[in-house]
Amino acid sequence: MFEGKKILITGGTGTIGQAMVDRLLLMKPEVIRIFSRDEYKQFQMKEKYREHENIRFLLGDIRDKERLGRAMNDIDVVFSLAALKHVPACEYDPYEAVKTNVIGTQNIIACALEHNVKKVIYASSDKAVSPTNTMGATKLLAERLVSSADYSKGKAKTIFSAVRFGNVIGSRGSVIPLWREQIIREKKITITEPDMTRFMMSISESVELLLEACEKSSGGEIFVLKMPIIRLIDLAYALIDVICEEVNISPSEITIQQIGLRTGEKMYEELMTEDESLYAVEYEKMFAVQRTYSNNHTNNKSPKSYSSYGQDVLSITEIYQLIKSALNSYCPMMEEVK
Repeated sequence: MFEGKKILITGGTGTIGQAMVDRLLLMKPEVIRIFSRDEYKQFQMKEKYREHENIRFLLGDIRDKERLGRAMNDIDVVFSLAALKHVPACEYDPYEAVKTNVIGTQNIIACALEHNVKKVIYASSDKAVSPTNTMGATKLLAERLVSSADYSKGKAKTIFSAVRFGNVIGSRGSVIPLWREQIIREKKITITEPDMTRFMMSISESVELLLEACEKSSGGEIFVLKMPIIRLIDLAYALIDVICEEVNISPSEITIQQIGLRTGEKMYEELMTEDESLYAVEYEKMFAVQRTYSNNHTNNKSPKSYSSYGQDVLSITEIYQLIKSALNSYCPMMEEVK
C-alpha cells in the first residue's frame, strides 16, 4: 500500500512516530518526511537512520501553517501524530493545548486540501470520549474537525479519518517510564487511585492501528482498537516485579504511595459513547465509528457502552507478560534511566 508513496509524519520524533518509521521502511516508500519541533530528537533520528536516503527531516510546528504547507507539498499520506498530550500540562496551559491540538489540526486539514493529499489519518485518544479535561476536550474538537473536513470537502479527493489510542505501554511521558525511574531511584511508586482503570495497547499495536485505518478508511471514520483493561494498582505490582527483576532489587523494598486524582483525571475511560456505538462497524480487532453527519445510517442496534468501568481486567500475571513483551520490542522506557 505504501510502496512508492510519499509520507509525512507530524510529531514523527515521538515514540509512535519512530516506530512508524521502522514499520514503513519495510514497505519501500519513496520518501518519509519527519516533521517535528524537537531538534535534538531529530538529530538522534538522523544518526539512527543515516543509511536511509529516503528519510527527510523538517523542523517545524503544526501551529505554523506556512511551514506545514511546505512540508506537505507533493505528499500522498499524512499521519498526524503531533499533539500536546499530557493531562496536567494541558490543564495548566489550556490555550496552548488549543493552539496545538485544535488549531494545529485545522492547519493540517487546510494544507492537505491545498496540496491534494490522498489520505490524512489523525491520532486521537480515548480521553476524547466524554472528556473531563482540557486534553480530552481538544482531542474531541480535533476529531470533529477531521470528520467535518471529510464531509464538507466538496470536490476534493482527500480522505480524512482518525484513530483513538488508549494508554500506550512504555511511550515517553506515560506512567510506566515514570514508575520505572521511581523504582530505581527512590524505591517507591506514586499512584493516583489504585482502582482507576485504563485501556492499554502496545507501541506496535498503535502502529498497526494507524496502518489498518489508512488501508480501510473511506472517509470520516474513527477507528478504535479492542483493548484489554488494567487496574492501576495491578499495573504497579506487575511493573515492580519486572523492574526489580531487571535491576536485582527485592519487590518488598518498594513502597506504594497514593496521591489522589490529578485535576481532570477520570477513574475510567471509554472507547466510544453509546450514541457512537449505534454507528460502529465491528471488525475482528477494532471498531470503525462511522461519521454521523449524513444521518441516514440504518441499523437495528441497541446503544452499548464501551467503558473500562466494571469490566473484566487483566491479572497481574497477564500485565507482567504484556510489559515483558513490550520490552522485547521497541520501547524507549528502557533508555530513560541509566
